[in-house]
Amino acid sequence: MGEGGRRSRLRDAAAAFASNVQNPDLRRAQLSFLGAWTAEWAFTVALGIVAYRDGGAAALGLVGLLRMVPSAIFAPLLSPIADRGRRERVLILVSVVRGIATAAAAAVVALAGPPAVVYALAVLSTIAATLYRPAHSALLPSLCRTGYELASANMVRGLLDSAATLVGPLLAAVLLQIAGVDVVFAVAAAASFGAAALLVGLRYEAPPRPAAPARRNLAAEALDGLRAVGRSPGLLLVLGLASAQALTRGALTVLSVVVAIELLGTGEPGVGALMTAVGVGAVLGSLAASLLVGTGRLGAWFAVGVGLWGLPLTLVGLAPQGSTALGLLAFIGVGNALIDVAGFTLIGRMAPDDVLARVFGVLESLVAVFIGIGAVVASTMVELFGVQTALIAIGLVCPVLAVLTWHPLRRLDRSVGELDDDVRLLRGVAMFRPLPLPSVEQLARGLDPVTVARGDAVFRQGDLGDRYYLIESGRAEVVGDGRVVATLGEGEGFGEIALLRRTRRTATVTAATELRMRALASDRFLPVVLGYTPSAQQAESEVDDLLERYEPGEHSDEPPATPDSRG
Repeated sequence: MGEGGRRSRLRDAAAAFASNVQNPDLRRAQLSFLGAWTAEWAFTVALGIVAYRDGGAAALGLVGLLRMVPSAIFAPLLSPIADRGRRERVLILVSVVRGIATAAAAAVVALAGPPAVVYALAVLSTIAATLYRPAHSALLPSLCRTGYELASANMVRGLLDSAATLVGPLLAAVLLQIAGVDVVFAVAAAASFGAAALLVGLRYEAPPRPAAPARRNLAAEALDGLRAVGRSPGLLLVLGLASAQALTRGALTVLSVVVAIELLGTGEPGVGALMTAVGVGAVLGSLAASLLVGTGRLGAWFAVGVGLWGLPLTLVGLAPQGSTALGLLAFIGVGNALIDVAGFTLIGRMAPDDVLARVFGVLESLVAVFIGIGAVVASTMVELFGVQTALIAIGLVCPVLAVLTWHPLRRLDRSVGELDDDVRLLRGVAMFRPLPLPSVEQLARGLDPVTVARGDAVFRQGDLGDRYYLIESGRAEVVGDGRVVATLGEGEGFGEIALLRRTRRTATVTAATELRMRALASDRFLPVVLGYTPSAQQAESEVDDLLERYEPGEHSDEPPATPDSRG
């Protein structure tokens, strides 16, 4: 890459960070995520210590499974709540529940209570945690206006996730040195309450959602998320790879403890050190990932991230040295950063907004299931074959899958690129500019290609209006009462007057050259434009202006200047 290319990438990275800092609602949402996930990582380290003290590697695996199975069941069942109303309210409730459960765990440990109570509280906290990310992931697109901005938000969130991966275990390691497990739980509880406080009073315009004829139960609504995933090969692919990464992640919760204590001999603080190494790599990887925003290769980088989640474990199994292990586990953090940017952005771009939280709920359910499976598989393999064999075998799963799915992920990149082109075309029209990204993408998915030969009419004055048109290439003439009143070119639209006013066409539009256009049917155009107040006001203002300019009988010798749209 030349010097100019490097400068351009650095400018793009700086702009990505700036877009999150300058948007106060997005900034608060991101900081809330930082607090929530710092609490999660510190909690995980402390829980691992409690389980290992209670029953060794077998107890670690069992606790991992007990945490994940209820989460896998409840995450998709509860995620429709985040699609029904304002998603930040769900985040506040979840954070408060997690804070209470974690604070109770701190009290149980401080009073030398039974570990089984701590495990039960861990299950409750984890159920809440699996609902947090779907709601937060579904909230981000509503705070963004372009695919680039959404990728930037996911990149920044990935950096904060990486920072939490570093800060949470590091904080736990320090507290374990100077205090005890109960203090780690107490600090994690405080971080959860802080995450809730940041979201109180969050203000944003939620995108319009189709009205349901009747409120269904949560289970029936959860099935809509499964159906959305089942209809999309791209979503199936991304969620499948995320499941493989989750299996490795679950194994890591066991292997990090066993490797530190049994293989490397660094003791309990060594567990925090290994996970801190993952966090350091995640932070560095997130900074590097900021250079990838807008590259159009998110699918490829997602594959790289999946591969990096497993390969370091295999290498640690082959060369179990303390310093080497720390360096290799840092690359798992890099892989995690790539997955955060690429995976969540791809899902946010492919899934419809009205079921987006439910799709992320399916993801969290799969992640929870496979984390639990990974923990059990790792503990079983350690018992049967030893630590090194377990590391090598489990570490190969993700790299092999990444290689096998490389070409399908590249095809996914191309389809997202085409969606970006349609979004840019729509953003060129004033009435669509106020729309949040999910609404513009809803319109983009409904665009149909239309070609009209030179001299032919797109529609005639007096026809029934059923479509809105956007010109990709060519020129069109607008003829009102036998007179050319405007000439339209690339990026301009027409046809909205008949749709918005529910009248017949007020003018004839003919192709001055061959016209290549994209058309929106009225049943796609009207619900989005009229369902969102800023776009509805802009559209009505434009229609009033057009009708005033071209009122029959108000003719002049020269055609008026070309406005943004006609029809």
